[in-house]
Amino acid sequence: MLELEHVVKHYRGAGEEVRAVDGVSLRLAAGERLALHGPSGSGKTTLLLLVAALLAPDSGSIRFQGRDLGRLSTGEAADYLHRDVGFVYQSPQLMARVPALENAALKLVLGGMGAGAAQERVRPWLSRVGLDGSLRRTPEQLSAGERQRVAIARALAGEPALVLADEPTGTLDSARSHEIVRLLHDYARDRAAAVLLVTHDLEAAAIADRRCTLRDGRLVDGHPRRHTQSGEGHDTDRDDHDAGRDSQSAGRDGQGAGGVIRSSARAGGRDGRD
Repeated sequence: MLELEHVVKHYRGAGEEVRAVDGVSLRLAAGERLALHGPSGSGKTTLLLLVAALLAPDSGSIRFQGRDLGRLSTGEAADYLHRDVGFVYQSPQLMARVPALENAALKLVLGGMGAGAAQERVRPWLSRVGLDGSLRRTPEQLSAGERQRVAIARALAGEPALVLADEPTGTLDSARSHEIVRLLHDYARDRAAAVLLVTHDLEAAAIADRRCTLRDGRLVDGHPRRHTQSGEGHDTDRDDHDAGRDSQSAGRDGQGAGGVIRSSARAGGRDGRD
């Protein structure tokens, strides 16, 4: 489904070149879950943005269902991100002063669905992330964890074939983290969707079929899970990993056929975990 071949993305800084992604090759099949971890600044978020076609590689190729993402026009890239990808950003990127129900439905509305139909589509997803009683609350009235759960519902409501999740449990408490991890696991299984997950959460990584480490822009290892007779997965890689975070991605809200909608204002809701 997803194939990366020798993908390179470098940035030129003050007198130096930053090798954000430096020759990464990987494959992700339909229904497969891959967890990517590594220290802060290792290129994990940049890799997700490349796969989402929000950045273009300097060299190498990224193919999704046979299409070379680097050759897409701006409109085609927007359609791909809207139709095929559910992106859970490290920062939720919600519209300020807009209720949770409408925020979660925004991507569908931008894709041409009527507002009423879009809201009906996202209601069960908001319920699955535990926000039944918060549909009319704005981001300013939600905790950091609740805002993140709105973003997760928004990403999954369109039933994408590819889910890209950048630290989706980073602002959640352990109980909510477990629920979201299970939701991503079930989504991949039930819809044969591929999930590429950036995380420092060991429980979140445990849903993956493979775990890979990115360091200095390079993929340095990959570990499949071994399965017991009970069907529970266990990582063969049990090393601790750094708890640093990538720099947050450039703020991009819902994706419509015409391009990217940027958030006009960041929500300033309550701090702290869910």
